[in-house]
Amino acid sequence: MSKRTVIVSGGLLEEAFVLEILKSEETEFIVAADRGLIFLYEHQILPDYIVGDFDSTPEEIVSYYRNETRVPIRKFNPVKDASDTEIALLLCLELGRKHVVILGATGNRADHLWANVQVLNLALDAGVDARILDSYNQIRLLDRGITLRREEAFGPYFSVFPLAGMVADFNILGAKYPLYHHLLTPHDSLCVSNEFAEDEVEISFPLGEVILMETRDTPKTADGMRSLFI
Repeated sequence: MSKRTVIVSGGLLEEAFVLEILKSEETEFIVAADRGLIFLYEHQILPDYIVGDFDSTPEEIVSYYRNETRVPIRKFNPVKDASDTEIALLLCLELGRKHVVILGATGNRADHLWANVQVLNLALDAGVDARILDSYNQIRLLDRGITLRREEAFGPYFSVFPLAGMVADFNILGAKYPLYHHLLTPHDSLCVSNEFAEDEVEISFPLGEVILMETRDTPKTADGMRSLFI
């Protein structure tokens, strides 16, 4: 499996967690999305690409990368039809990146988080593994079944939500709260905060798209999660 590409966006960036991911040997390509560039500048990390409208990034930082480095920069009009994170993900797809982790996609703004979750659908349609990540949460979209293994799990909890309407014949096996041939709807919280009952949990459904959130109350180091991304 190819190494990961990391998008550094402008939301919550937990310093130690983010630095460990960026400096890991499993990270081979870094894209700064607007305000995420500030974090990279402050930690003297050179990205491979910079995108955004830069309405929330000091001009002197953008000028530094423009004048003192050879990093390609794509600047967009602030009045645009896509978020900076979406633009960064589209760039990754354009460049043929196959495994993308988005940092700084969570934080105080629930609207920004939800927009970033929806943006993952671009990667899903392109057959690219893209995930939103912070030290407590890993979020990805699925259009087919998956097997979760306890020893490789991001955390002890997982939740599933339909993305684009109801999902029929939805099954969860090996979990504390199993489901059999269930009609998964957007109108209840039935599939929130499930847990492993066996060493493997199998999630299956014939059609549709779902959001899979793997969560925990106590974060691990990024190094301890290395196997999740390779």
